[in-house]
Amino acid sequence: MKYWNYIKNLLLPVAIFGSLSGILTGAVISLYRFCASHVIHLSGGIYAHLRAHPLWIIAAVGVIALAALLYSRVYRHLPNLQGGGIPTSIAALRGLSPVRWICDLLGVFILSLGTFLLGVPLGNEGPSVQMGTAIGAGCVRTMAKKHRAWNRYSMTGGACAGFAAATGAPISGILFALEDAHRRLSPMIIMAAFFSVVFSSVTCTLLAPVFGIDTALFFVPSLPVLTPGQMWLPALTGLAVGLFAVLFLKYYERIRRFIKKTLRDIPLFCKLFATLLLTLGAGLLADDFISTGHHLIVHLLDTRLPLLLLIAIILIRATLTLLANTSGMTGGLFLPIMALGAAFSAILAELASVIPGGEAYHSIILTLGITACISGMMKTPITAIAFAVEALGCHENIIPVIIAAALSFTVTEIFRVESINERVVESRLESQRRGITPQVVEREVTVSPQAFAIGKQVRDIFWPNNLFVLSIRHSADSTAIVSESEDRSIRTGDVLRVRYTTYNPAATEAELEAIVGEQQ
Repeated sequence: MKYWNYIKNLLLPVAIFGSLSGILTGAVISLYRFCASHVIHLSGGIYAHLRAHPLWIIAAVGVIALAALLYSRVYRHLPNLQGGGIPTSIAALRGLSPVRWICDLLGVFILSLGTFLLGVPLGNEGPSVQMGTAIGAGCVRTMAKKHRAWNRYSMTGGACAGFAAATGAPISGILFALEDAHRRLSPMIIMAAFFSVVFSSVTCTLLAPVFGIDTALFFVPSLPVLTPGQMWLPALTGLAVGLFAVLFLKYYERIRRFIKKTLRDIPLFCKLFATLLLTLGAGLLADDFISTGHHLIVHLLDTRLPLLLLIAIILIRATLTLLANTSGMTGGLFLPIMALGAAFSAILAELASVIPGGEAYHSIILTLGITACISGMMKTPITAIAFAVEALGCHENIIPVIIAAALSFTVTEIFRVESINERVVESRLESQRRGITPQVVEREVTVSPQAFAIGKQVRDIFWPNNLFVLSIRHSADSTAIVSESEDRSIRTGDVLRVRYTTYNPAATEAELEAIVGEQQ
């Protein structure tokens, strides 16, 4: 009976919500990637036409003014559509911000395609994660309205499925939940991510021929296998990229402060219009300065560019990407960060070419640099290593990949810089909570019969944000507190002493009661 309850109350719901959100996310993201590829191709054609016929630039300025007005109006009513999709999803998965799943799904789909059409250097993986999060929320809210406590598990699965569908890296998708979204290890998180990613990947594979898209993000040429005597190469690459990541993250902080403080009284329309105008100017100079960065990475893997052009690409793309993200344009940061890592690594490859036989290191330096960039800027070294093996063809260079990722991460830790996702989440919460005084509550709650928490470990439950379970008593009349070494599975009638900090007491109370049942 105990095992049947475990299956009924834990394994079965995780499997149902995970597989459903995975299938739906895989289908939606396949359609999205099909649309995005055509929109990005159309954007490239438009910029080529503008370069050949400069008189049309006047009309283009009018179009981006109209787009800035439209985006500013939408963001005023739907703030969840602003900024990077991954930070937005992380905030939702941690219970820090609400999800309006239909608005988020449709809004991100449409607005991000507009971002790609305008050539803004933001990626499609962030919107894919946010749409997966919205689909996960929709599965619970349409199928199990009375079981709201499953919401964040289903959203977690959807987010992982969206990442895997966008990048073609299923293992990285599972690790995204553990290392980036929740930053903790839990069997329920693993199962939710596992079911969703598996079904999403299968769905994408089946639909790829239908939409004419590739499930893989890159087709990397065969890489040279580094010998033990060549381990200096990933070491130097990891250290150099780590320092580059520190500079980039500090540059982001400067831009964020400039826009949030110096330009705080400037209307959002003006900020968006200025960003789009700068993007238009950069796009008229060269394609490498704009768009998602996917084509730039592919280009750099096959071709060597002049050193001055690489420096210009880094400066222009970094500025435009950060301006677009801080201003609130819909789009992701993952691909643009990879593109910056590829451009900086191409500079390192050019420097290495002065060594006899150094030209042979070009492709491996780029892949190691991209990996180190993900590890340093996103502060996710394990995900970066898995991504390098899955998407960048580094399966025969695992030790060099580990060295580059570890050293880049270590450098950013030494300088105590936060990941860009964490900083974006904090910035968004600062804006939402400005002028609101938090309340600290310490109380006891009793677990009702049939409550969601029954049979689950404390560590497996997505409690309201900033809530800590201080102690457990197995009955209201008992004075014995369950120790850390005992079975901490929650039972009917258990009395939990909790402490939490909340900016919205009513919402926190509702979320807590969805887990332990209604309280008197």
